[in-house]
Amino acid sequence: MNQQGGESDGRGGVEVSKDRNGIEQVILRNNRGASARVSLHGGQVLSWKTERGEELLFTSSKAIFNPPKAVRGGIPICFPQFGNRGSLEQHGFARNRMWTIDKNPPPLPNESNAKPHIDLLLKPSEDDLKIWPHRYFEFRLRVSLAAEGYLSIISRVRNVNSKPFSFSFAYHTYLSISDISEVRVEGLETLDYLDNLYQKERFTEQGDALTFESEVDRVYLDSCNTVAVLDHERKRTFVIRKDGLPDVVVWNPWEKKAKAVGDLGDEEYKQMLCVDGAAVEKPITLKPGEEWTGRLELSVVPST
Repeated sequence: MNQQGGESDGRGGVEVSKDRNGIEQVILRNNRGASARVSLHGGQVLSWKTERGEELLFTSSKAIFNPPKAVRGGIPICFPQFGNRGSLEQHGFARNRMWTIDKNPPPLPNESNAKPHIDLLLKPSEDDLKIWPHRYFEFRLRVSLAAEGYLSIISRVRNVNSKPFSFSFAYHTYLSISDISEVRVEGLETLDYLDNLYQKERFTEQGDALTFESEVDRVYLDSCNTVAVLDHERKRTFVIRKDGLPDVVVWNPWEKKAKAVGDLGDEEYKQMLCVDGAAVEKPITLKPGEEWTGRLELSVVPST
């Protein structure tokens, strides 16, 4: 698949355009009409639509599409940290930097080049080195769209030739939902979690499914590789499959916190839920020459 554009081969296509700020975006389309849009600012997936044109990712009506701030919505990439500590900015710098199109990426095992996809590359800038002094890392990102409309994101972080370094990571996925009070998350039962509303205190999930009646900000630990988000009103289920990402972050700011977030509408917490494939509790450490891979696959299926 030619990453620079064209829809000539009947498998959908890849198109590069620019947003109103002149930032390059890549639109992926499969042959059934499903699509995804990726911005080179942050390597961020901003849109994922079904073949009927229905948007599956939430973006705030108050989102700011002006670097260096990350867009409130879609799937920002949190690297090299999730959260806020030390000299690094909130959720790290990857989501605030300009990425480049990777024209000669090394091959990905067990990954077909036939489906529409884009490969992006992030290398450290001089500014990054002041806050995270690891000159020799490469972060490769592939976003692809399967024939069935599945959205696949693969991250590869490599220690090219430097002293060992550690990082935490999350795909901060904003799902578009009908109403937060009508949604439940399955696949987290009996897991331990760190509750960010209680100074990261550790609890054990007691319910058969997670439902929402107030603010939730948790890191579920050592989860299985599949989590489901059931939206009763829309009669659909998001299926989140992950690999290399042991944790799941679940976040909804609820009413009070939503009003305090400048780029989020006061009532928009009702239409969003973040469920992230993540590696938070135990940072990933790479020795010279080592590479880490984290995969996320999102699909949506009808449900009753």
